[in-house]
Amino acid sequence: MVSAMPSAPRRARAGFTLIELLVVLGIVALLLTLAVPRYFGGIDRARETILADNLRNTRHVIDQYFADTGRYPDSLEQLVEKKYLRNVPFDPVTESAGTWIVVPPEDADKGALYSIRSGAPGKDSNGKPYQDW
Repeated sequence: MVSAMPSAPRRARAGFTLIELLVVLGIVALLLTLAVPRYFGGIDRARETILADNLRNTRHVIDQYFADTGRYPDSLEQLVEKKYLRNVPFDPVTESAGTWIVVPPEDADKGALYSIRSGAPGKDSNGKPYQDW
């Protein structure tokens, strides 16, 4: 005998439809367009902050050296040798410790290193060239 009862409904297939996947991908893309610019902008601001701090600290150490010895150092390496610095400061924009621009004092008899500037090309987030810091 054949049963007159309708058969059980078919189980829905497991998985997502193409429309659901496209909606999710669209939401992810929207979130990325908002987050990525902030992320890279934050990295640039952090590099600028570290650069400003390295310049300020190194210039302060140069002034301390002058106060102790009566003359300016001949190089950044001399500050390391005399234990005024642990190592030559790092320029986070150029990602190197060897790109510093050395500014000599007005009186060349007092040494060779009055100040330093960044050798990084380009401008900061405010439009000021790094070499003018």
